[in-house]
Amino acid sequence: MMPLTERALDVRRNASEDHRLQKLRDATAEKESQKLPSTRGESAETIQSVKEELIAVRREYAKLQQAIYEAAQVQRKLCAPRELVCGDFEIAGEIFPVRHLSGDFFKVMQLDSVLGLAVGDIAGKGLSAGIWQAHLMGLIQRAARRHSDAADAIAEVNRELCQDQDERPLTALFFARLDPHSNDLVYCNAGLPAPLLLRQNKTVERLEEGGPMLGAMPAAVFRSGRVRLNPGDMLIAYSDGVTECRNSQEEEFEIARLSAAAGAVTGAGANQALFSTLAAVLDFADACPPGDDLTLLVVRRRGAAMKEPTNSRSKYFSASRGRPTSLCDRGEPTGRKRFPITELK
Repeated sequence: MMPLTERALDVRRNASEDHRLQKLRDATAEKESQKLPSTRGESAETIQSVKEELIAVRREYAKLQQAIYEAAQVQRKLCAPRELVCGDFEIAGEIFPVRHLSGDFFKVMQLDSVLGLAVGDIAGKGLSAGIWQAHLMGLIQRAARRHSDAADAIAEVNRELCQDQDERPLTALFFARLDPHSNDLVYCNAGLPAPLLLRQNKTVERLEEGGPMLGAMPAAVFRSGRVRLNPGDMLIAYSDGVTECRNSQEEEFEIARLSAAAGAVTGAGANQALFSTLAAVLDFADACPPGDDLTLLVVRRRGAAMKEPTNSRSKYFSASRGRPTSLCDRGEPTGRKRFPITELK
């Protein structure tokens, strides 16, 4: 009898344990089912929060993009006028930035009876170089009005930059004073690729007199050069982004191609020569985007066979910039006058 009794007790004990285990399972399942609605609600709240944060980030990014665009428009205005006429001279300039803001700049300014011409390239690109641009242009204009010699003006700008002991922008700068009455150009080239002077007789001269880049050595020495622009001569000042522009074979545009592109529009106006040259650079690069800002400033003295300025038509540049501003009153009795430079656009 005892074995049967023990067997019955074991069966009863096992049944009781199974019952308790099932009750535990049921209780656990009930608790889990109670937690599910809360977990789903928290997930929905998290997803909504992430969406709202993403919308806010996109909104701030759009505001930043708009601010950069507006800054780029201000930068373009600082470089005006972009096309003008002064007596026998036509002047045209343009910047083709790789980003919204450019580290390159150019400026044509009124300096009593002469015109001041500046083309600069601040090391770097984008926001930092673009922010420095306005400061540099202010220094250049102030020094240009204080000094009648191009080298003295450049030296003052260099000293001003070197006074800043923190980060100062290394800047390549070509500055010149053009006298529309004597047709003389007095210049100083501080580290920019030597501008090209294409003579009407097809010879090419490089304007190399000057000194080192600005912002490196406070006591740097600068020298001025002088050339005379004859009828039909054309001066092209440019940033290194033009000659260093590469194609898919990693070839650079280089000075030889620049000379050839400019020489191909002999007899054309400054504006057409500028955009035809820029189009030649971009055609050379083809599908490769420029790695640096492209800047050109063209000064052309009209000759007897000078064509009237025409609109440049290419796949890159198809819009006319309008009639150039006239800066000289040729009826001035003394033959010398302060030229009122006005902004074209």
